[in-house]
Amino acid sequence: MKFQPAGLLLLGLPVLALTQTVQAAENDGTVKSAAAAENTAVNQRAAKLDNQIVTAREKLLGEAMSASQGYVSGEEINSRPLLRTGEVLELVPGLVVTQHSGSGKANQYFLRGFNLDHGTDFATFVDGMPVNMRTHGHGQGYTDLNFIIPESIGSLSYQKGSYYADVGDFSGAGSATLQTADTFAQGLAQLSLGEDQYRRALLLDSLSNARGDWVYALERNTYDGPWSDIREDLDKTSVLLKHRRALAGGKLSLSFMGYDNQWNSADQIPQRAVDSGLIDELGSLNDSVGGESSRYSLNAIWQRDGIQASAYAIRYDMNLWSDFTYYLDDTVNGDQFEQVDKRWIYGGQLSYLWHSDIAGLAMSNRIGADLRYDDIGEVGLYHSKERQRIGTVRSDRVGELSTGLYAENTLFWNERVRTVLGVRYDDYRFDVQSRVSSNKNGVDLSANSGKASDDNIALKGSVIVALNRDWESYLAAGQGLHSNDARGITIQVDPADGSAVEAVDPLVDSMGYEVGVRGVMAGRLSTSLALWQLDLDSELLFVGDAGNTEASRASRRKGLEMTLYYQLNERWNMDLEYAWTKAELRGNSADGNEIPGAVKNVVQAGISSQRGAGWFGSLRLRYFGERPLVEDGSVMSEPTTVVNLRSGYSLHNWVFSADVLNLFDSHDHDIDYWYASRLAGESSEQEDIHYHVIEPRTVRLAAAWQF
Repeated sequence: MKFQPAGLLLLGLPVLALTQTVQAAENDGTVKSAAAAENTAVNQRAAKLDNQIVTAREKLLGEAMSASQGYVSGEEINSRPLLRTGEVLELVPGLVVTQHSGSGKANQYFLRGFNLDHGTDFATFVDGMPVNMRTHGHGQGYTDLNFIIPESIGSLSYQKGSYYADVGDFSGAGSATLQTADTFAQGLAQLSLGEDQYRRALLLDSLSNARGDWVYALERNTYDGPWSDIREDLDKTSVLLKHRRALAGGKLSLSFMGYDNQWNSADQIPQRAVDSGLIDELGSLNDSVGGESSRYSLNAIWQRDGIQASAYAIRYDMNLWSDFTYYLDDTVNGDQFEQVDKRWIYGGQLSYLWHSDIAGLAMSNRIGADLRYDDIGEVGLYHSKERQRIGTVRSDRVGELSTGLYAENTLFWNERVRTVLGVRYDDYRFDVQSRVSSNKNGVDLSANSGKASDDNIALKGSVIVALNRDWESYLAAGQGLHSNDARGITIQVDPADGSAVEAVDPLVDSMGYEVGVRGVMAGRLSTSLALWQLDLDSELLFVGDAGNTEASRASRRKGLEMTLYYQLNERWNMDLEYAWTKAELRGNSADGNEIPGAVKNVVQAGISSQRGAGWFGSLRLRYFGERPLVEDGSVMSEPTTVVNLRSGYSLHNWVFSADVLNLFDSHDHDIDYWYASRLAGESSEQEDIHYHVIEPRTVRLAAAWQF
């Protein structure tokens, strides 16, 4: 058991443990925290912004537990032009979403000095179901959001930092919860057409009768992409069916989500191949990489009088073919590899919120539990050529069970001061069984089978002080964790050569601190400012591309985040978000202390109008600065800037819009890596920048009928 009481001091002051952030307390798309509910119940001070028209995303005075929480409405989400579905997470200030492969692969995420790969330290949920995949074929915490239909999202709530007791695994940098809509104001039938054979059809609506409400949404999307020698041939279908009704004095919500996708990929390419004229920036060195993936889920949520219970079952499959090093390891067949993941995920949550008082002070209490079991039929890595397997690196069956328990107390000391105390306990069980006796390298893999377990206690907390009716200050601290890949926990021998390998710890601890303020000025300008720090015990990760583990030192990240949202009038608003981060490995090393991929500066800004009669639109800028690609900082990426535009017109029941993505046709990079590879004809390996360029400017037109 790991217990770290040290660290619950912030700027020399004791900090009490924080748990729940903004939680869904009603089914109408609004959010209320326990603190806000108690404020109302006991008629204490609530920061009500009467006669003010600030944006909903920052209307959290009297509710938030830190300065880095937020809420975004579905209306705001759907006002933005999106190149990819995963970009909905860019509504989290400071979070950058990119891609280095095909449109069906999980995105690359950057936040608070993390290159999150595909989600290792940022937890994501959809209708209470976890999206992050443990012990995944491609990477720990793999977060594929391609199954979501953006127009079906009713709200997004986010909380950065490790101060919230209701979230455990993968939440060191924060978490986000997407809620699908319970009803739609109008039905929608939309057809979108664009360059490079982009085609998308969408149909959604909601129906109500005496037996409850029904919601359905169906998306069909195909796309060839702008690549010079690969037709992406994206073929994606997504569906949502949701029913809500009264049951046993409460509300029951049942939902089904389905997703099936296949695609070809234009992966990152080496700089020297472009400089020599071998390929152009839209070219590739292997035209047989890509993938196929599917996800089907059933979910039930029941709520009544402070009680919330949910259960889910998810079926997930993925086959992914990649080639990042070309002829580095195999000069004859090449280095293409296939990653496989086939699993069922079962789980659920139960929580209870109630209000009481102590010594005349009002308080609210919440207890909860969550359970998750990943039944992974196969998680595998194969050597392949043109998508045909030519050898097994490793293939395993894994069972992974986690149980979490948490409790929180929100205490209102007076009209200005409230505290939140919380504690969380997590228990993990791992069972790994090799599916093959020996691999293509002749290594006996049976030693990598095994069982392991670990548990963790985490304290979290905050003190909130209302400075006046329009401003609040926050002091927060909390312990967090992320789990490691089960294969790295039981590993004994390296699949490449059979040499002894040291197993990694099952759970990696983190400790976060934050001080901040949030407020409203002149009834129209909403702002927040946060100073934060996060320490990780180790950057230990299983390397899915190689089939083994790597360990690095402990790390420290710290930074500043600022948000500004200005409501020009009832339709038009402007926003500016800035995040600065310093990320370093702890201790001194001749290799250097930089964390590869850590972004130092992120800026997002925009102006938009909500859809109504007549013209509407959105103009958005995203900038993320240079970042080190090696630990000594001797190789850096270039900064990246992209601007997207949406313009549209509503006429009666018709809506016409045009998206211009990458408005100024930037040739900046979505992603940069530094590693060794060997091209066909090269006599030896060469270290080089490998990058994926932003997709060129593209125009997409849409016509929608509202009914």
